[in-house]
Amino acid sequence: MILGKVIDNVWSTKKDESLTGIKLMVVKALDEAEGRIIVAADLIGAGIGETVIISMGGSAARKFAGLENTPVDAVIVGIVDERMEES
Repeated sequence: MILGKVIDNVWSTKKDESLTGIKLMVVKALDEAEGRIIVAADLIGAGIGETVIISMGGSAARKFAGLENTPVDAVIVGIVDERMEES
């Protein structure tokens, strides 16, 4: 899992039918993968500007969301309330 900041959302009128009703968010990775841009399925209602926890790696992300037959590599699995900075 990685931390990221939601920077935008994605609108797509043509997409795989299994993605219908799934909100897609653009997330900028923090920490190890800093700067990497990820499109993640959002089933928990994250908003732009929020720090989120992302499950990545295809099958792990799909299993969490019950999306086994959906083409998803990353899913937002949590919204961070507070983050402790390293000393």
